[in-house]
Amino acid sequence: MWCNEMAEIRSVVNQVLSQLGTSREARYYLNQYSEDDLQFAVIKIGGAVLDEQIKPLASALAFLANLGLMPIILHGAGPQLDSALQEADIPTVKRRGLRVTSPEVMEVARPVIYRANRRLVRALEDEGVRAAGIQHGVFVCDYLDRAELGLVGDIKRIDLEAIREAVERGVLPVVACLGESSTGQVMNINADIAARELIWKVKPHKIIFLTGTGGLLDENGRIISAISLRTDYEWLIGQDWVHSGMQLKLEQIDQLLSGLPDSASVSITSVGSLARELFTHRGAGTLIRKGEEIIEFSSFTPQLQQKTTRLLEQSFGRVLKGDYYDDLAIECVLASESFGAMAIVLRGVDGVAYLDKFAVTPEAQGAGLGAAVWQALVHRCPELYWRSRTRNPITPWYFDQADACFTSDHWVAFSVGIDDFDRLRRCRKDSLARPESWLEQKDA
Repeated sequence: MWCNEMAEIRSVVNQVLSQLGTSREARYYLNQYSEDDLQFAVIKIGGAVLDEQIKPLASALAFLANLGLMPIILHGAGPQLDSALQEADIPTVKRRGLRVTSPEVMEVARPVIYRANRRLVRALEDEGVRAAGIQHGVFVCDYLDRAELGLVGDIKRIDLEAIREAVERGVLPVVACLGESSTGQVMNINADIAARELIWKVKPHKIIFLTGTGGLLDENGRIISAISLRTDYEWLIGQDWVHSGMQLKLEQIDQLLSGLPDSASVSITSVGSLARELFTHRGAGTLIRKGEEIIEFSSFTPQLQQKTTRLLEQSFGRVLKGDYYDDLAIECVLASESFGAMAIVLRGVDGVAYLDKFAVTPEAQGAGLGAAVWQALVHRCPELYWRSRTRNPITPWYFDQADACFTSDHWVAFSVGIDDFDRLRRCRKDSLARPESWLEQKDA
């Protein structure tokens, strides 16, 4: 009965999903996720999100449940515990980034974590979703360091029985970060450590961290769309603006992904962008993957031409002109090692690089390869200009990446890193005057 109801709901909501991207995108991702699938997703929710966005959070999670998709929800309660300890005049002490949990701290922590768990369950039930608070029985622990950290658990085993039973019954599992020793002693567990161990056990299709910022931010406060740990991690860790919380988050995710297949990724996004993250190619927030190596070429060999033509025509759904490669003034060609994404950069006016083609194959969309190539591109070419058709599905994303833009008829001219107005004008004029490189004209 429940499965039949879910099938009807999925049919209706599939139409809604088409508004998030193309209908093809919505169908693609909906078909990837199976009903009653324990491995659909693990969603880790910070305590601040519970405090500040409980209603939109419950609504976003209810949307998934109404599709018959049961994510495993894991929540923290750090800010709530900080406030409760302050009210109780108990100091917060941290060592090695972990909260020292004395018996007095645990006496406050348990009811705080229980309340946070019950509050989310009630919010979900108010949305018409069946939810189960799982406060104990998942994390079997020993003392991490009893002398130094007190009642902090070192996870030795994950018991999925209660979570599996909830998912099979169509009930959303809401898991608290509390563990127990073999003798029944309740222990405090760091939420990120609990998420890591649970994810390593479940190996979900999707790993999502919901935060207030909606992603990791660069030095200008803009969301970094993608991070390839293989190519970006050392560079990021070395930046002055990467410190404290962001540095710790990167280190934790690097460790998390080290225990998963190369195809795994972590999405850091906002509550409002959860559905878009799950059901569209472009997603929202920061996508972090182990990543592929980004290879740079300085010219087109016959073999590279063949691979490039296949990638471009598959990505754009159009036929490239036969003389496209003739006399190209190449600045550089950047490609992921699987050739799922590529940027062809030419020498433009005033010595500024011109992005002639940026392409991602349908198979690589949603995997972060395009964003990884883009990150490598802006590092390689800090001054850059390009154009895109107004009806190109990627044009809204270009608006987010660009420092300046100008619309003319069915084209938009973009640029980054160019501050001088006269240079901007010459670059814009050049981009809009460049010839068509496809055999047929389309407004996409």
